Amino acid sequence: MPTEPTQTHGEPPVWHAMTPEQVMHLLAAKPDGLTETEVTRRLMRCGENRLMPGKGVSPVIRFLLQFHNILIYMLLAAAAITAALGRWVDSAVILGVVIINALIGFIQEGKAEKALAAIRKLLSSTAMVIRDGQRRPVFSVQLVPGDIVLLQSGDKVPADLRLLSSKNLRIEEAALTGESEAVDKSVNAVDTTATIGDRFCMAYSSTLVVYGQGSGVVVATGRYTEIGRISEMIVHVDRLTSPLLRQMAVFSRWLTLIIVLLATGIFGYGLWRHDYPVNEIFMAAVSIAISAIPEGLPAIMTITLALGVQNMARRNAIVSRLPAVETLGAVTVICTDKTGTLTRNEMTVQNLIVAGQPVIQVGGTGYVPKGGFYQHGQEIKIADHADLLALCKAGLLCNDAVLRLQDGVWSIQGDPTEAALVTLAGKASLDSDWEHEMLPRLDVIPFESQHRFMATLHRDPAGHRLIYVKGAPEEVLAMCDYQRSQGEDRPIQPDFWHGKIQQISATGQRILAIAVRVCAAKEALINSANEMKCETHGTQRPRPIHEMDKEASTAQPGDSLVQPISQCAPKQQTLAFADVTAGFSLLGMVGIIDPPREEAVTAIKQCRTAGIRVKMITGDHRVTAASIGAIIGIGDGRQVVTGVEMDGMDAAQLRKLVADVDVFARANPEHKLRLVKALQENGEIVAMTGDGVNDAPALKRADIGVAMGRNGTEVAKEAAEMVLTDDNFASIAYAVEEGRAVYDNIRKTVVYILPTSIGGAGILLLAILFGMALPITPVQILWVNMVTTVTLAISLAFERPESNVMVRFPHDPNASILSGFLVWRIGIVALLMIAGGFSLYFWEIVQGGSIESGRTVVVNTLVMCEIFYLFNCRYLIASACSRQGLLGNRYILFAIALLLALQLLFTYWSVMQQLFGTVALDAAAWGRIVAVGLLLFLFIELEKYWMRRSGVKYV
Repeated sequence: MPTEPTQTHGEPPVWHAMTPEQVMHLLAAKPDGLTETEVTRRLMRCGENRLMPGKGVSPVIRFLLQFHNILIYMLLAAAAITAALGRWVDSAVILGVVIINALIGFIQEGKAEKALAAIRKLLSSTAMVIRDGQRRPVFSVQLVPGDIVLLQSGDKVPADLRLLSSKNLRIEEAALTGESEAVDKSVNAVDTTATIGDRFCMAYSSTLVVYGQGSGVVVATGRYTEIGRISEMIVHVDRLTSPLLRQMAVFSRWLTLIIVLLATGIFGYGLWRHDYPVNEIFMAAVSIAISAIPEGLPAIMTITLALGVQNMARRNAIVSRLPAVETLGAVTVICTDKTGTLTRNEMTVQNLIVAGQPVIQVGGTGYVPKGGFYQHGQEIKIADHADLLALCKAGLLCNDAVLRLQDGVWSIQGDPTEAALVTLAGKASLDSDWEHEMLPRLDVIPFESQHRFMATLHRDPAGHRLIYVKGAPEEVLAMCDYQRSQGEDRPIQPDFWHGKIQQISATGQRILAIAVRVCAAKEALINSANEMKCETHGTQRPRPIHEMDKEASTAQPGDSLVQPISQCAPKQQTLAFADVTAGFSLLGMVGIIDPPREEAVTAIKQCRTAGIRVKMITGDHRVTAASIGAIIGIGDGRQVVTGVEMDGMDAAQLRKLVADVDVFARANPEHKLRLVKALQENGEIVAMTGDGVNDAPALKRADIGVAMGRNGTEVAKEAAEMVLTDDNFASIAYAVEEGRAVYDNIRKTVVYILPTSIGGAGILLLAILFGMALPITPVQILWVNMVTTVTLAISLAFERPESNVMVRFPHDPNASILSGFLVWRIGIVALLMIAGGFSLYFWEIVQGGSIESGRTVVVNTLVMCEIFYLFNCRYLIASACSRQGLLGNRYILFAIALLLALQLLFTYWSVMQQLFGTVALDAAAWGRIVAVGLLLFLFIELEKYWMRRSGVKYV
């Protein structure tokens, strides 16, 4: 009995393993279609064929959640404190930074919702169905399980179908499998464990019919389709927080705790020990808190990340989420697709095989019809090799693809494999229009998966009929009795060809065999004697076809030709399967491959040097994946794991496997997502590349998702954090380099800003501990923090990558943003600033100077120390005592010039003197200030020299 059609979250039937009759019975479907009454009933039960939007978070809540961060709380507190001190401009600046950060996060978090919307747009709008025994177009949303859908070239498949009929049906499934080559479909059931790419009897929603016709019964609609399952996976996949944000969250919590404890302790100590007035000691404690808060740090982080985004954009990488820039610098594993990323996604003929000759290599890549022909590394003139020309000519004529030059770019129309043969003919200097005019096509047997060959019938100017055939080697070899060798047709040698097939197949190339059979135009010329005596060897051999062509064109009625000419009708106009069973002469074979990008090979080596493992996850077959991996340097060419094999592994087994294996074949969306999770559970920071809908869940789950800009779907682009405009793996390596530079610059900024904050707070702390007047006021602290942040600290964001950035291993994502050594560096610089500031303050007081004079010296001492220390921070270990170290960043020089101008105004302009309580300084005071800064610079350079002598290259 047929079951009631329904769709549930449970395990659906394995439709691809059932016969069409079983599927029709299970769905209670009929060849003449469902009745309208039954459609209405099933529509109510199963729902519409659409992907419903999920319940999202309101924009207001999403915006408010951007403030849920301890560093933001700290900044809001700083804004409140500065407002309480009457520094309204400073308060507005801090609030502006907070709001800008919130807006950036709010805009970028809408990406996931856009990804789901893009998937919903993929569904076809209309479909041709059979209902009540009649063909009729219906809206795709009205399809139900059991509907009979008709497919033809150009249609987008409207739902998941189990095919019932297939005539030359080919479907492009790149959206689901990532492989651009169309798949030949049939109605035969396949194994239960077959992956999506091997389910030849299924047509999936959102895929595209590129050739032929067919029909199928709907087995799943809406969210129960394969594309719907991917949509559900995107919803339930959590986007991970970047390593930088995790590190900054920990850093912010510790810094906040220290600041709060320090300010509270100072407030209590002042009241208990020195009996300060409450309002005075409170303001002192607030001053210490203000001094210690690096309020400019979030702004500098944002600017540094934004500059990284701009630099990446210049190198074909568009980043949509700012933290993703730094995440690239922490990447330890890159999982990449094969087609179009590691390879060119342009099928290319690389090898030619003709009888009696070594394998010929073909130069050039892609669809540009330029390239030479080589044997043993030496270029040959193809005009001197008639056999090669005949092979290229046959590949051009037995072909439906078209090659066009548009706006300086060669593009194809038709099957990529056939386009490779057209390109080959162009490299052989054959004119496509001329060849088709000289040998017009009369009929064709299209390629079908059942017979795996294509045959075409042509007429030459002499009236002869020629049949060209190309296809799978085993099929074409079975038709051939002869092989073309040095212009003659000789008995075929199967062992030679089988050996060559094995040799070329081992390199991952797809092999096509090409053959020809010539029919005489004048039946009277055909003699039943098909052999003649060889005069030189005394043996039997076939006559060369080209000799027959010449004689047939000049022979008269009654002449006799002793030649194996095909027994064709004198004016044959059609081609039947009976015409292509035997009697062919094998012209040769071609090896076709989607060639690796040369720049990708270099980039993979660079990644390996940088401590990054590259793993290839493809929907292609095992042999192809292994060979391509070996060519480009991924894997050993032998160890490959397929999706079916992964299905039999639990999470622990997969975690162990993924640590050792680098090539994965026949992978579907679930496999890619499982692999990314397994790597992350092993502690890896994972970058995932992809271009299809099938890649979206893994792109979202990965620490950094990388989508293809040219050939990628909108779903993949929306789910990813970065889009490559050139679809080139090498651009990922460039982006990793930029990401590491950004992370370095942020660390340099932290190392640069914190000593100033600690130094100012330390001077206040010592003053309170000794019960003396404050050497620096709260407003002066704000001045130092703001002007140095706006000028000096921001200039570090423009630092270019250091020379060793891609020869060191990725930084530990679980480690603190500050290593133990950098904490030491911050502490020692802060102590030097405190000592220098206090020393010069006491010098001014002892020499009879006013408190205002001492405070002015302290402010300028802190600023001068920061100017010199800025050069130290350009390189955390490498020396800055060089022309490059001192003059290599023009933004630093501009920033110093601007800051010196501001400090002169701060010190000498009467308006600033009134606002900040400063006085003019003499030349001697400036000499002492510069000396303190110079001493700090030299001390840090000596420390770096000692570190380098100790073998330290990175901290």
